Parts: sequence; C-alpha cells; structure tokens
Amino acid sequence: MDSKKLHYTTCGAGQAVVLIHGFPDDGSIWAGISGALGERYMVFTPDLPGAGSSPLNGSVSLARMAAGIKDMLDANGVSRAVIVGHSMGGYVALAFARQFPECIAGLSLVHSTPLPDDEEKKKTRQKAIDLILNGGKEAFIRQMTGNLFAPKFRDEHPELMREKAAKSSEISADALVNFYRAMMERENNVEVVSNADFPVQWIMGAEDNVISFRTGLGLCHSSAVNFVHLYHGCGHMSMLECPELLAADLGQFADYCFRNP
Repeated sequence: MDSKKLHYTTCGAGQAVVLIHGFPDDGSIWAGISGALGERYMVFTPDLPGAGSSPLNGSVSLARMAAGIKDMLDANGVSRAVIVGHSMGGYVALAFARQFPECIAGLSLVHSTPLPDDEEKKKTRQKAIDLILNGGKEAFIRQMTGNLFAPKFRDEHPELMREKAAKSSEISADALVNFYRAMMERENNVEVVSNADFPVQWIMGAEDNVISFRTGLGLCHSSAVNFVHLYHGCGHMSMLECPELLAADLGQFADYCFRNP
C-alpha cells in the first residue's frame, strides 16, 4: 500500500471536519472529541503513515501526508473541510493548506505552530533519533510522555500516563524516526496563515512544555480571521486534559467556518 493511502475512521454526517493526530499518537487520540463533533459534522480521523493501522512504506514527508489527506477526502466526495491538526498534525494541516488552500473551510492549529524548527530544536530531535535508533525507543517514549502534560494533571492521572506511553510504544522505531525527520525538514508556514482566506484557530496550553503559548500569542493575529484560545492548567494534550472544552471550541469554530464560506 502506498503511504498516501491512509487508514481512517468516520462518524457523523454533514460537512467535513478532519482531525489529524500528532506525535507519537494515532487517530484514536481524538476519541473524546470525534463523537461530540460527529453530532453535527462528518468527522474523519486518519492514522498517518506508520501510526495506528496505516502502514509505513518508505520515508514520508509532511507534503506526502497532506496528499494522503486529500486522497481520503476525494475518495469520499468531500471538496472542502475544516482541517484540525494537533502538534505534528498541525504541520501536516499547514502542508495541506499550502498545497490545497481551496479545500479548506477553516484551519485549526491545536498546540502547533507555523514556524519551522530552529537549529537548537533540530539538534534535540537528532539526539532523540540517535537514541531511538540505538534501542532507546521505550526510554524516549517514557520521558516524552510526562513532558506532554501539565504537571498537576500528570500527577493526578498516573494510569493515563501509563496507558499513553504504552499506546505510543506501539509505533515502530522507524515510524518515529520518519516523523521526526519530516518535522525537522518542514517549511516556514507563517506566510500560509498570513495569506489565508479562511479562518484560523489557535489552541494553546498555558503549561505547554512542547510549544510555548507565547509563540502562539506572537503569531495568532497573522490571519484575517483568528480564533484564539488559551487553556489555563493545560499542557500539550488538550484532547485528554480538557476534552469537553476543546470539543466545544472546535465545534464553535466549525460552525463559524461553514456559516461564513
């Protein structure tokens, strides 16, 4: 199977909303969100190549993953959708916006950024790649998992932390490395949001240790129409830390996008 051909699930009916997962997750990370949105929209939750039930065949890029999203929509007769991307999924969403802007009714960046990696971040990712390739995948996943959440939430939900780490460990070392390399090579997409003729939503966690909310606040007025949400007491994983709030905000954003084509 070509890595553009993605496994995905759907629920609901109506206008389309696509939920693109981040690293190191698969489409199931949206389980607490898709049902709520599916009450009034047709919700697509793809697995990116190498995650969940989508196979990894060779190397992948953000542009190729975005093309896989387009193929999924085309196969279902969808010409326009609200595209939601979490973290790395936001980078895929931005690559989709760069290639297929006419297909976007709205773009939601959930704990993500249009900025590329700086040199320090690239060095950090390369160290992680080296660790993973030298048999340290499990150690990497354990360390990363704790860093994704606000400290209070992490301490109060030890079982969820174990489940999250176990689920992430199902992704192969090759897929993890491919995802990191794709992120390291991504383009600067500030111009994509600055020139967007569709609304852009920014979801930020006040205790996000992966992408600082200050980065988002510096960019969240780039587009002509912006929806800005800062979640206090939340880290990088609002779909787990405050799913009801995230589902409500995504639903209101989609309502606006489809009412104002």
